Amino acid sequence: MAVATEKMNDLSPETGAGVIGVHGVTKRFPGVVAVDNVSLTFHPGEVHVLLGENGAGKSTLVGILSGLQEPDEGYLTLNGEKARLASPSASLDAGISTVFQHSMLVPTLTVLENLTLGAPWYQRPHRARIAARMEELKREFALSLPLDAITGELSLGQQQQIEIARALLRDSKVLILDEATSMLTPQGAQELGERMQKLVKSGLAVIFITHKLAEAYRYGNRISVLKQGALAGEMGPEEIKGMTEDEAVDEIVRLMFGREAGQTSTEHRASTARDEIALKVEELSTQGDADVMGLHDISLSVRAGEIVGIAGIDGNGQKQLAEAMAGQRALTSGRVALKGEDITGASVAQRRRKGLRYLTDDRLSEGSVGAFPISENTVLKDIGQPPFWVNGIEKPNRIAEHARELIKTFSVSTPGEETPIGRLSGGNIQKVLLGRELSGDAHVVVFNKPTYGLDLQNIDASRQRIAEIAARGLGVVLISTDLDELMALSDRIAVMEGGRIRGVVDNDGTGEALRLRIGRMMAGEEEHKQATA
Repeated sequence: MAVATEKMNDLSPETGAGVIGVHGVTKRFPGVVAVDNVSLTFHPGEVHVLLGENGAGKSTLVGILSGLQEPDEGYLTLNGEKARLASPSASLDAGISTVFQHSMLVPTLTVLENLTLGAPWYQRPHRARIAARMEELKREFALSLPLDAITGELSLGQQQQIEIARALLRDSKVLILDEATSMLTPQGAQELGERMQKLVKSGLAVIFITHKLAEAYRYGNRISVLKQGALAGEMGPEEIKGMTEDEAVDEIVRLMFGREAGQTSTEHRASTARDEIALKVEELSTQGDADVMGLHDISLSVRAGEIVGIAGIDGNGQKQLAEAMAGQRALTSGRVALKGEDITGASVAQRRRKGLRYLTDDRLSEGSVGAFPISENTVLKDIGQPPFWVNGIEKPNRIAEHARELIKTFSVSTPGEETPIGRLSGGNIQKVLLGRELSGDAHVVVFNKPTYGLDLQNIDASRQRIAEIAARGLGVVLISTDLDELMALSDRIAVMEGGRIRGVVDNDGTGEALRLRIGRMMAGEEEHKQATA
């Protein structure tokens, strides 16, 4: 149960007509529909929160509103009139300003210089006029900025204030805040929430993108949830006002992670776990930076025959965990043991030979070489090793025979082993890579999103193979953003958030109650409980 908090959106704003309308907008990229027939209205006087997992379409929608992209289908309206935002400057001219997750400021310039970026080059910045306006913003919105300070020397919160001030100096009608609290302290996030409420009371429309569900409830007047590019649901001001924070968070979790109406449940596999510990990681940590999530004190064990699922919103350290276990990412601390043997100092190749295998989520760019034939891709991780190389000499016939056997065993649909792997479908590439990882004496297999991008038939086939692998006595780490998949296959599910394990839950088949609990942990809404079992 969450502690009671002061709600900042108790007063229902006078919304009037929408300042921006999104009507049946669809945006496609090669191989993916990023935004799928989405219709939304953003009102002046409202904080409109957009929620959804990574890949749900939030960033693409922001890009469309910011003039960075144009929709393939559908259209936008401004103040009820159909409009086209063909460039960032067109979006700015329409009164839409965006504060992106990563700062767009020039760190070596002063605050004043950053505030005037984009102004006509031939006009000297009118310092007195800007200073007077900044005094007004200080009184109205608590924006206090030293105009002569070097931007890079200011705190992240102050840099964010510069971007908000820049939008207000342009007399913007709409302010988009993309993951604006992700780098702020809790106090800084609270200050931003208070500032947003002052902004909407002045008549602005604020579009607030966040992963933090409690923030959505506390600061938002309206909440829209995107899922796989489509609009999963919306909660209006009256509905939100009538909910407690726990009720609102549960409803958001249901929209983000729950099954669609009418979707059949997936039968949970019978456990084949044994007593023997196949893989154990203890207090594992890695270095992070602005683009890569660091890991913090992760402890987890996997028994022989057990499938341990790893849940989490994509980008919370799951890939880094897989790479750290496989030896592809350096540790700053911690220990990795395979069947009781410490392999912390072992290389990727050494771990593979000892029986630790890793199936990446990036089948073409990382897992294979698209232009190489299937035969060569089956031995990419065994170059120089017998029986495919003897005394440094390649044995093409043995490689080809190995590839033909793999193609037959894993039912790969291909004209032959000399076909470039890049010409195969995603499902068939996945079969080749799985066969490669299971060759030899495998003990533990780490899967990273093994069914991502596959059709239903190949999804079912891949899940069946994972279950068969566990039944043979191998330990399995299954990383997936599909909760149905994790709940169908896993014995236990560890939940990652912010580079940590929030907790490990037994998959007891309780269905929707378990789904909601996992969803809350994924969104960081449950107290951190580091698992050591």
